[in-house]
Amino acid sequence: MPTLALCTAVKPFTDRETARLQENALRTWRALGDQVEVLIIGDEAGAAEAARRIGVRLVPEVERTAAGTPLIGSIFERARAASASPILAYANADVLLLEDFLPAVGAAAARFPRFLLVSRRWDLRFDESLVTDGDWRARLRERLAQEGRPHPPSGSDVFVFPRESFSEVPALAVGRAGWDNWMIFEARRRRWPVVDASQAMTVIHQDHDYRHLPGGQPHYRHPETEQNIRQAGGRRTILTLADADWTTDGGALRRQRRSARRLLREIELLPVLRTKSSVLTNAIFAVFHPVQAARVVLGWIQWKRRHLRGRVQPGEGRPS
Repeated sequence: MPTLALCTAVKPFTDRETARLQENALRTWRALGDQVEVLIIGDEAGAAEAARRIGVRLVPEVERTAAGTPLIGSIFERARAASASPILAYANADVLLLEDFLPAVGAAAARFPRFLLVSRRWDLRFDESLVTDGDWRARLRERLAQEGRPHPPSGSDVFVFPRESFSEVPALAVGRAGWDNWMIFEARRRRWPVVDASQAMTVIHQDHDYRHLPGGQPHYRHPETEQNIRQAGGRRTILTLADADWTTDGGALRRQRRSARRLLREIELLPVLRTKSSVLTNAIFAVFHPVQAARVVLGWIQWKRRHLRGRVQPGEGRPS
């Protein structure tokens, strides 16, 4: 029986470039071996054919937003129902994974009954179809060393956790900003170790544009991003890889090293993680980030004026 179910939500395979990137990713996941069961969640155009070609499973049903975007909580539910694997993972459908993925997961699973494992990604331009034969991993690593670019800690593309975790998830749209940050926030709030496995795991994100979104705009400019942030509890819940409290060091797990910067950040996060007081949370934020806090207040005043004059657009929420 597979020990890990790796699920994803794909874009339609109708665009040739998008299809190539996704098939590249799925092939590297399939090459992880029989311990990993790969699940495509959602019956997007061309997904069934791609699943058959590559040898992965399609789970067609998934709940969606009004705009048709799959909900991450429903993706997790469908993956649990389709697989008995004790570990569940989600990865964005354009991410390549290598042979160090499973050992990193195994180390966390052996140490903690509950955890969230995340990793920094490397960005790489990859213009061809990937063939997983011969020494393809060695060739890919060589290319990554020459051309790869480390992504900032603000974005995460891979999440691994025991199947019982994250059973209650807000209505967060996948592929829009905010849901990945909520995952880290929720794990920290529940006192589950958040393990940054960046030194033990190779995650490669293939460069792409945003032609699949309205106007070709990045996902963080999409209206569903603002909905995600509101559903997640506001901008104070936006945590990143920098907020992971465990890391990997030479294959071993250890707590993040203490530093003045980390101590200050933990003080800032204390009311966010341990209280439900928005007043205290925003007050602490204002102490640490006075300029940003002033901009938030100014934005709220401007929104309030527009609201009183009837100029707020439908669906436009209050600034948070």
